[in-house]
Amino acid sequence: MPESDLKLIHAAALEAGVIAMLYYRNNPKQWSKSGGHGLVSEADLAIDEMLLAQFSKARPDYAILSEETEDDPKRLQSDAVFIIDPIDGTRSFLNGNENFSTSIAIARGGVVTEAVVHLPAKGLTFSARQGAGAFLNGKPIHVGDRAELRGARILASGSQTRADLWRNGSPPIERHFRSSLAYRLCLVAQGQNGSHPTYNSASARMNGMIAANDTLMDAFFTYL
Repeated sequence: MPESDLKLIHAAALEAGVIAMLYYRNNPKQWSKSGGHGLVSEADLAIDEMLLAQFSKARPDYAILSEETEDDPKRLQSDAVFIIDPIDGTRSFLNGNENFSTSIAIARGGVVTEAVVHLPAKGLTFSARQGAGAFLNGKPIHVGDRAELRGARILASGSQTRADLWRNGSPPIERHFRSSLAYRLCLVAQGQNGSHPTYNSASARMNGMIAANDTLMDAFFTYL
């Protein structure tokens, strides 16, 4: 787990932000992905191209899994893999909103060991390294200590809190939303609001995710 890996993805995320801001509120070309997988823009692809070029050169023995590049199953043979979303929250980006990010992580053996989430329009850069803590713009952050589920502020879309999706009905929460999933997870890590996902799986998908402090996580389990 080279310390320089975090520096590499941190610098790349900042460069991605520069590219994003060239297109931001500037009418970038956009189109719908096949299969109903949402929108993509020329900004997404420009950032993707830059990141793939940089990482392939800097770490040729690492695999790459990107939101905007055709998946190569050979990545499953690599212990280390870059996981990239060039613009997380593309619809928000195209609508001129600030809540979009570039999300970059490195996973080893299915576990994320370094990650950076950069929101250029908000001037926020979250970073973390396994065993070394999490940071926002270089300052340490931590999860909150709320113990009561009722009234807890949850960052989720309306569809995710439908009563029929929960075993005992939807939990008694106060719902809020941010369009970038990576940003939502960062806000939890920052404490503004025990999942153990495995990354670099064959499907590159999960059935769902809940992120919270340990006490709230236990409360959520009664609804799952």
